[in-house]
Amino acid sequence: MKIILVRYKVKTDRAAENIAYINQVFAQLKAETPSGLHYASFTQNDGVSFVHLSAFETPDGNNPLTALSAFKAFGATIKDRCEELPLVIELTEVGSYRFFNG
Repeated sequence: MKIILVRYKVKTDRAAENIAYINQVFAQLKAETPSGLHYASFTQNDGVSFVHLSAFETPDGNNPLTALSAFKAFGATIKDRCEELPLVIELTEVGSYRFFNG
């Protein structure tokens, strides 16, 4: 399973727009239910710092999230919305409890 963590900070006046894009991604995920994907998005209490966590295991090794039109729309203007650009980190699981399948 491949696990990706992304963190970034948006401009204060673009936070609602960013959340709207994220909601569109979740709406498409709910409608299309791609297999092999676990995905979550969080904001810190400041309302402008975001963390996304995806875990996927697919036969071709590709992340189903990146194929979604809503995710492509989200990513198309992310640099314009950001105060701190996304930092993408690939993680290796050491252990977990009911995190991905619980």
